[in-house]
Amino acid sequence: MQPVTIIMVEDDPGHARLIEKNIRRAGVNNRILPFTTGGAALDHMLGPDRSGLPSANKACLLLLDLNLPDMSGVDILKAIKTNEHTRLIPVVVLTTTDDQAEIERCYDLGCNVYITKPVDYEGFANAIRQLGLFFSVIQVPEIPGDAE
Repeated sequence: MQPVTIIMVEDDPGHARLIEKNIRRAGVNNRILPFTTGGAALDHMLGPDRSGLPSANKACLLLLDLNLPDMSGVDILKAIKTNEHTRLIPVVVLTTTDDQAEIERCYDLGCNVYITKPVDYEGFANAIRQLGLFFSVIQVPEIPGDAE
């Protein structure tokens, strides 16, 4: 089984460092690919043509902020979950948005976990530590037809 790559889409460098530090503190040593814009993340995952082929048969997990400078994280979530090659990728939404309608929309679109970033450092660090523990036990589903 190939190691899972964590794709982190977070435009705040301080939050990105905190997320990575606490994922590591929880004992998760998977590769983390950071992106600061939605467009760059989609280019990586779906390719410039948005076919999804760059992610076909790759084990990854998407850690997604909703408030990005170039596009909405909801649009990214929708693009990932409606593509045949990326729809099974687990998506963890990690954002400051705690609007109930937005949370429900993300779950309806297929996000696996929705975590609201607390504005205080200690609460945020604790949420990320819990996220790290989640990463340490998650099993990314095998891609159908990927058995060797």
